Amino acid sequence: MKCFYCKGDISDGLTNHVVNYEECIIIIKNVPCEQCIQCGESFYNDEIATKIEDILTEVKVIVSGVAVFEYGKIA
Repeated sequence: MKCFYCKGDISDGLTNHVVNYEECIIIIKNVPCEQCIQCGESFYNDEIATKIEDILTEVKVIVSGVAVFEYGKIA
């Protein structure tokens, strides 16, 4: 697979997913992804993207300020 943006090579990796939600910042650390080795852009497969959405749906109810979560512990 090649990067959609720069056509660089893609490899498996981990990234931090950051979301600005109303007055809050939500960070999910060490999310599995495919990452471009040239430009650093990250891509999620359907399963990971769905899990991220599920996590954010739950977290948005309880969070205020800044919240940091470890993906492996909450997925």
